[in-house]
Amino acid sequence: MSSLVLGFQETEKNQLLLVGGKGLNLGELSKIEGIQVPEGFCVTTVGYQRAIEQNETYHALLGRLTMLKAEDRDQIGEISKKIRQTIMDVEIPSDVVTAVTHYLSQFGEEHAYAVRSSATAEDLPHASFAGQQDTYLNIIGVDAILQHVSKCWASLFTDRAVIYRMQNGFDHSQVYLSVIVQRMVFPQASGILFTADPITGSRKLLSIDAGFGLGEALVSGLVSADCYKVREGKIVEKRIATKKLAIYARKEGGTETKQIDPDRQKMQTLTDEQILQLARIGRQIEAYFGQPQDIEWCLVDDIFYIVQSRPITTLFPIPEANDQENHVYISVGHQQMMTDPIKPLGLSFFSVDDFCTHA
Repeated sequence: MSSLVLGFQETEKNQLLLVGGKGLNLGELSKIEGIQVPEGFCVTTVGYQRAIEQNETYHALLGRLTMLKAEDRDQIGEISKKIRQTIMDVEIPSDVVTAVTHYLSQFGEEHAYAVRSSATAEDLPHASFAGQQDTYLNIIGVDAILQHVSKCWASLFTDRAVIYRMQNGFDHSQVYLSVIVQRMVFPQASGILFTADPITGSRKLLSIDAGFGLGEALVSGLVSADCYKVREGKIVEKRIATKKLAIYARKEGGTETKQIDPDRQKMQTLTDEQILQLARIGRQIEAYFGQPQDIEWCLVDDIFYIVQSRPITTLFPIPEANDQENHVYISVGHQQMMTDPIKPLGLSFFSVDDFCTHA
């Protein structure tokens, strides 16, 4: 049973191929002292592979998909849709059902859960795959959770996920999907924390996006978020957005979008004290993983819960230096847009010998 389902605390660092990038990171987060992570478990990739390994229709369609290129959008859409339907029609193996039911009985079948995809090519240092597979919130009951496990498996072949893999050189047949089943939290606020500024790339500037309700509203682009910047334990910038909508969980399951009261629309989502507390949590997580992180968080009754952390993949690289001296780094990425020859003065600036002489 253990190879089919693993609790977060049971995962190991070398089990990427078993629990996927998101599951692996959640397992690590749950082991950091002082970091609150909603409890849950991973339906491992073993279950997914057992479900599709003998399905001839799936393998035939996968073979056709492998022959296509990213620009073949119409054909990708047609074949991907058939693959998703094939996976949805596959019966979940009985031992997987037994394992999921066992873990749910331990955590509480009556509770609401988030059912989240975790692909083996996801949340990696060089490719995030952020938003490529599906997440379902506030799912209640064993049958509903199992149904959404199938939906997550199928989302491995959304058009956007297929094209992303093609563009990043991943083999469709070598990417598998684990499914995370995680206890729902019902936040008054949530958002995203970047431990390095995603705009400037500064590692010293921490950036927080925050809005009311569930974080899906921010991730989907439904609403604008407050943005706070923190440097060396001090708030250096605050932009308060007009927040007209928020997504909340419904008691009977699922989610709904609600209007925010006019007198709350321009309120600061987090207090200054909460901003600094969240910034400290972010630095702690960054130190644990050893690199800048993109972190999803929720605020419930003044407690911050972390529901995901992944490496930031869009930062410019900084060469390693073995000394304590100051170093100057120059980005020349903009040269891709330079259509005219560089003039002598500009050329002299980029001359290594000349630059070192005048530095």
